[in-house]
Amino acid sequence: MNLQLSIGITNNPRTWPIIDGTVKPDGIDLIPTIVHPSELFWRQLHFAEFAVSEMSCSSFMIITGQGDTRFLGLPIFTTRRFFHTFILVRKKAGIEKPEDLKGKRVGVPEYQQTAALWARGVLQHEFGVHPQDVEFWMERTPEKSHGGATGFKAPPGVTVNQIPADKSIGSMMLAGELDAALHYLSGHNLVDRSRADLIHHPDFKYVFPDIAAEGIRYYRKTGIYPINHQAVIRRDVYEKEPWVAINLLKAFNKANDIANAQRVEHVEYYFATGKLSGDAKTPIITHGVKANRKVIETIAQYSLEQDLTKRLIKVDELYAPSVLES
Repeated sequence: MNLQLSIGITNNPRTWPIIDGTVKPDGIDLIPTIVHPSELFWRQLHFAEFAVSEMSCSSFMIITGQGDTRFLGLPIFTTRRFFHTFILVRKKAGIEKPEDLKGKRVGVPEYQQTAALWARGVLQHEFGVHPQDVEFWMERTPEKSHGGATGFKAPPGVTVNQIPADKSIGSMMLAGELDAALHYLSGHNLVDRSRADLIHHPDFKYVFPDIAAEGIRYYRKTGIYPINHQAVIRRDVYEKEPWVAINLLKAFNKANDIANAQRVEHVEYYFATGKLSGDAKTPIITHGVKANRKVIETIAQYSLEQDLTKRLIKVDELYAPSVLES
């Protein structure tokens, strides 16, 4: 009889084969619950509802640094994106380039979320815009946030205001009370409040006119394709059945191969065509520690620089021992 495991999972091309049963991990019957990522991470961080779950890379590093041992990481990275290319700005805010964000009022769903961590890291290292240069306005409240589970406090020298409960990033952008959104989420879930479609609104634009070109530039310069979600397994499950870690990784690798073969991408850059790597036969989206060590080490460095973690989190302390050589 197969082992039954609950899994909290988001719906995207690289998880579909797992969700619909096209790919089944050996010896495991997964019971999937499809959840919006904002809600999923909040539920898992607060309540550890699922045996296996996608998780915010940033929040996982934070709790690891705090000594929270409820979860072990699996090097399964289900979503990636060049988050800095999706910074949304009001056309009348006078923001024509990333450097113009200095001194501006910038909305963020949650300061510690992975998308915001990456965007701030790239702004700092590529364009000289430091977190202290920006006035942040955060939408999520402690009760409905990742930070509520990790004890988030604004880093020293960084201004992080709380958006009032009767407002949202979307409403404040429309009212001219915010100049930009570092990351904008308007999908219905239990955590995020914004609902306005700013992406197609004539008063707003991306800070990068050609987001694909900027993504390609950044990748060719750094070799980094930022990770966003990763998988975790509850420690009590792993300690009882350690074999599940490798079997899950193998299954997600098969699902990833299917997505690559279908050339269905979760982001907008059509990586499978080889536009970034220069080689259409070389998949740019891969799981495993070895292929992703540089990107993991980079986000760990950004987390330390931005004072979300108090020490540098090492790759080897994040993942289940059996998958470290993957």
